Amino acid sequence: MAKINYGIIGFGGIAENRIAKEGFACDTSRFSPLKKAKLVGAVDLNPARRAAAEALGLKWYDSIDELLKDKSIDAVFIATNNASHVPVALKAFAAGKHVISEKPMATAKADALKAIREAEKRGLSYTVDHMMVNNALHKKAAALVQGGKLGAVNDCCFHMECKTSNGQAWRCANIAEMGGPIGDMASHCFYMMEFILGKKAVKVAASYLPKTMPIKVEDGAYIKLFFGDGSCGSVKAAFSEPRGSTRSMISNLGFEVYGETGVLRSYGTMFQLSGHDDEPVKLRLEIDRFDGKPQAVRPGRIRNIYQCLIEKHADSIRTGRRMDGRDGFHNLLICKAAYESAENGGRLVPVEA
Repeated sequence: MAKINYGIIGFGGIAENRIAKEGFACDTSRFSPLKKAKLVGAVDLNPARRAAAEALGLKWYDSIDELLKDKSIDAVFIATNNASHVPVALKAFAAGKHVISEKPMATAKADALKAIREAEKRGLSYTVDHMMVNNALHKKAAALVQGGKLGAVNDCCFHMECKTSNGQAWRCANIAEMGGPIGDMASHCFYMMEFILGKKAVKVAASYLPKTMPIKVEDGAYIKLFFGDGSCGSVKAAFSEPRGSTRSMISNLGFEVYGETGVLRSYGTMFQLSGHDDEPVKLRLEIDRFDGKPQAVRPGRIRNIYQCLIEKHADSIRTGRRMDGRDGFHNLLICKAAYESAENGGRLVPVEA
């Protein structure tokens, strides 16, 4: 069966270095070609990005419309700014293209539903870049927790905290884009907490961190997720926390899951890394049984987290088992509930069904 041809819409740094070089294996010094998908072209509003795309052997398009008119392209990966995700997705669906969208899938619930319904109407596969579920250590963590290896679990904490210096970037300057720590980083923690615990949040409470930075978005937030069985989890997300060096900051991007018989701790896994040997920080997962001797947990086969996402989407197109984007919509609802709670004194807000 032929590979699915993709185009990238939005070719910034993450699109180049994570999605193209890693996800689509354009860095041939590190990765072998994907079996089910191939990146063939790119477009960006900034024409200066053309050289970076062509250096990877990609065809450059002068506009989104030009890319979408290319009948050789089956699907697109949307890596533009947050507010444009749905407008671009709707144009792609109208052109008959399947879509992977960066998260959040939208900045408004009504827009997200519109995109989901349009993809369904046209029979197109639609998913959101929740790539961290593909980390081999995260899969192992989910199996251990849901398999009862920690006993009954009643709490957990996920961390995505860093110090940002670029206060003019849209992630720091545009509240409407959901660019602050809640929309940009806590959103990863929300779907990962649910993935590892194996259940969906039903209520949210949140408070913003003290305002110490000259940025328009929130500096950070402390967020509590509550589940139907009475258990809970917390998320710490911030742009205001130095956390030592770059390496120690990355190592802090992890989680703890607290059970009756042990605690599961990860280091560095809540980042864009996959666990490859040539990555700058070694990812770790440990079980602490309270005996002073934490036990290292070994992952199964390590695969690039972006490649897994892309191949799954490509396979859904090849088999006709379309993806519907509903996981991205649920994640957006949690983000919206967190903002609503933080804006109203931390009151408990239900997550819409």
